[in-house]
Amino acid sequence: MESEELLNGAGQNGQQDKKEKKESPLVSLEKDLAFYAESIKEVAMDILTEGISTAPIFIAHQHEVKLGEVILNREELNTNWTIQASTLEEFIEKGIIKPEKKEHFLKNYKNPQDYMCVFVIVPEGANYVFYPYPK
Repeated sequence: MESEELLNGAGQNGQQDKKEKKESPLVSLEKDLAFYAESIKEVAMDILTEGISTAPIFIAHQHEVKLGEVILNREELNTNWTIQASTLEEFIEKGIIKPEKKEHFLKNYKNPQDYMCVFVIVPEGANYVFYPYPK
């Protein structure tokens, strides 16, 4: 799923827009990802070059999540989203991605040197977003 699909999806239904007076939390996520991009890319490259995984996954959340390791804490950085670093292997180990879905996931996984793979957790659920690093 492209970041535009997730970030702009709520605005396609006019009735939904009228009901939602407050800004979607995903708007603040896009701002935070742009702010965090350099740090996230550095961690992704470390995961790749150290041979930890070929598929780094970053978890964006506003709660407490027991997955991966915190790399950017929203409270310390005065931002809206905390980012944790993880890997495809941990997602499989924890049962978030079923082993039989690994190939399907990798087929859709984008180049980690160009895109961050972000598992976005919101109260309504969670989804993967591939957000491009700034050029």
